Amino acid sequence: MSPTQYPPQYQPPPVNSGVKTAVVAGALVALLAFNVYLYFALDHTRTDLSKMHDSMLTEIANLKEATSVTTQSQRHSVETLKEELEVARRQANQAAGQAKQEAMVRAEQLTKKLADEQAKTQAQVQSELSDVKQQASTANTKIGEVSGDVTTVKTELGSTKAELQKTIDNLTKVTGDLGVQSGYIATNGKELQALKRLGERNYFEFTLLLKTKQPQRVGDVTLKLRKTDAKHNKYTLDVMADDKMTEKKDKNLLEPVQFYVAKAGHQPYELVVNNIEKDKVVGYLATPKDAAPRN
Repeated sequence: MSPTQYPPQYQPPPVNSGVKTAVVAGALVALLAFNVYLYFALDHTRTDLSKMHDSMLTEIANLKEATSVTTQSQRHSVETLKEELEVARRQANQAAGQAKQEAMVRAEQLTKKLADEQAKTQAQVQSELSDVKQQASTANTKIGEVSGDVTTVKTELGSTKAELQKTIDNLTKVTGDLGVQSGYIATNGKELQALKRLGERNYFEFTLLLKTKQPQRVGDVTLKLRKTDAKHNKYTLDVMADDKMTEKKDKNLLEPVQFYVAKAGHQPYELVVNNIEKDKVVGYLATPKDAAPRN
């Protein structure tokens, strides 16, 4: 459809609550999908936390078992030494002369060895007990970190939902230069990101410079900036689509500039310029999501 069949006309935003409600509903569906994703992420985190807790309990049980075996072995050695010491003392009491002296020396040696063995056992038990406490402390720290991450994710989700809803409520719809009701238009980068998250159309950002001689590829069309009037917020550019060039003359800031492409059928492409300077314009191109592929 040729643009000359539709006289350029820029109108103020009409009241269209039904369409806006549909778009907001689409945003809520997207948020619901994100909530489902977050639910599974949290469930995965809880599973990892449970596995880590079970592993910690197993490690502590194994350590206690090893400690018990070591302690029992050392206690057995201590009991053996006590028995040998008792025998040596009896022998010393029953012996006479040189034999008694040797028995006393043997008893003293066993006494010292017994004391050393008892000290070694106590040190070993204290060391293993310290290891158990350290592992428990590390596990508690990790559990606290995971809990903190879950809380942070929930907080960020609530903030994201509120921010997206606020941005959507601030968006406006206007009639484009072909007299067709436009989609929501974004006046800045933040609003454009909100539109992208809605997922209703494809969006391609661009910056066109007057000094650039060759047309610039944007999406599946090419654009060439011809003139800017920053004082009156107007610009002129050429649009090349389907091997046909269309001049869009004296268009306004934030005015949806519409044109048709064969593969999109009756759904127009829209470009919106949200910044006009002396030698450049900045904006984005919105194309239908369900445009048929080019033959």
